[in-house]
Amino acid sequence: MIAVDTNLLVYAHRVDAQFHAKARESIETLAQGAAAWAIPWPCAHEFIAIVTNARIFKTPTTMKLALAELRGLAALPNVAFLAEGEGYLEQLEPLALGAGIQGGAIHDARVAAICLYHGVAELWSTDRDFSRYPALKTRNPLTS
Repeated sequence: MIAVDTNLLVYAHRVDAQFHAKARESIETLAQGAAAWAIPWPCAHEFIAIVTNARIFKTPTTMKLALAELRGLAALPNVAFLAEGEGYLEQLEPLALGAGIQGGAIHDARVAAICLYHGVAELWSTDRDFSRYPALKTRNPLTS
């Protein structure tokens, strides 16, 4: 299963994003395919936080539209939203300690741990920080 990181969701949603067309194409390829794919809940929350932020976008996305975007994705038959569950801490702890992270860097460790917890084969992201977690295969679909 492939999981999708926040940055791809943002780029695919925002037509004013530099990588909009390629990101939209990547998401549409997943959405129209038969294979299961996923969005970690922390990425969905971060998507909302970014696209509705007036400090980031001169004309931010409304909350109603951001939630409608997620609702549209959630309605797809081949997408799942991934969350923590029983045993999640056993995934998070070695990632966080092994990478020696602190503070806000826990967000990426959380996403990586959720993906590993659910058996995600590959995380699609433009964020190079996931290289801290070699147990999780990552790929930037915008460059390949």
